[in-house]
Amino acid sequence: MTVSRRGFIATGIAAGSLMAAPALLGQGRAQVVVIGGGAGGATAARYLARDAQGLLDVTLVEANPVYTTCFFSNLHLGGLLDLEGLQHGYDGLAAAGVRVVHDRAEGVDRDARTVTLAGGEVLSWDRLVLSPGIDFVEGSVPGWSVADAGIMPHAYKAGPQTRLLRQQIDAMPQGGLFAMIAPPNPYRCPPGPYERVSMVAHRLRQVNPTAKILILDPKETYSKQTLFEEGWLRHYDGMIERIGPDFGGDRAEVRPAAMEVVFDGEVQRVDVCNVIPGQAAGAIAGIAGVTDETGWAPVAAEDMRSRIDDAVFVLGDSAGQGDMPKSGYAANSQAKVAAMRIRADLLDARAFPARYANTCWSLIAPDDGVKVGATYEPTPEKIASVDSFISQPGEDAATRRATYEESVGWYDGIVADMLG
Repeated sequence: MTVSRRGFIATGIAAGSLMAAPALLGQGRAQVVVIGGGAGGATAARYLARDAQGLLDVTLVEANPVYTTCFFSNLHLGGLLDLEGLQHGYDGLAAAGVRVVHDRAEGVDRDARTVTLAGGEVLSWDRLVLSPGIDFVEGSVPGWSVADAGIMPHAYKAGPQTRLLRQQIDAMPQGGLFAMIAPPNPYRCPPGPYERVSMVAHRLRQVNPTAKILILDPKETYSKQTLFEEGWLRHYDGMIERIGPDFGGDRAEVRPAAMEVVFDGEVQRVDVCNVIPGQAAGAIAGIAGVTDETGWAPVAAEDMRSRIDDAVFVLGDSAGQGDMPKSGYAANSQAKVAAMRIRADLLDARAFPARYANTCWSLIAPDDGVKVGATYEPTPEKIASVDSFISQPGEDAATRRATYEESVGWYDGIVADMLG
């Protein structure tokens, strides 16, 4: 599967063209509130405002005035991209007719159908879209809490944490040790931690070639494992060591004040420690009461509607939806399905059967890109994978370069599709 910027945007335009707005059924305009301005929320807000042609009032609530993409942020750690190149504003959404409110949602009353913001404003809604990304499970890494992120950063919400981790990498002493505590399943961007290791290794090869990288991993296996390990042997031989659950990777603890990690009874002093903890749906989903015992928000596969409240839709990383990974591409795909269903609910517009897709690209070294992806369809139980593809070991340099260039085209395309 090959995705270009033009092709990605054209796919979105085609989906939108199926939804020409009919006349509004009632006298007043229905209200849609979207919480979260990332790949899911921004896409949903833009498609709702654009395709409703003024017949819906769409409000996006996002605390940050500048959106920093988590996807591609590992390339900043590798020294290949400036962080500013990953940052985008919301002017395009406002131009599309979305009311953009930069504030934090603190309360959801599903009976009254209101959202309360930190600044005191109360928003009414007929449909609510939640796309708040992830939050971290306190205690999932013994010895670490979010309060320790200034010492041992997670950098799994892009922005200041990404900048901090890059600064720590560049300040490592020659021959120092970088450690990563990898997360348990499920989590945002399954290949992300291992692309990060690749990019950190690339940076260290440039500025600190005798440094080492230690991965403490609670999982037996991980996404694209064969491809990453082949690449590490080719580009970074002798630099990276991964310790899985057989040797204590699932029992790692950290001591931020001492800059130590402990596994299998061994205490290891480190120079940088990237702690990626266990994850759950963004906090507002729990506040809204649409999460379950897993920490994620269960949704209906045919339209991303909450299984707990028919008037609420949950997108992207926060959704517990089945086979789709938690990724920017997946959130964007889900947002278009949800926007179509909301228009059908509120404007009596036609809704077409849901179609979902995802691709995750990873950069192992400059011009050495790999990918994995699938298409999906709804079943009564979940969003189920229909077919899939993955890069193969031993691909030639031209193929790997083309895969990386394809990912750059996708990045430009999804940003345009989300934010206009």
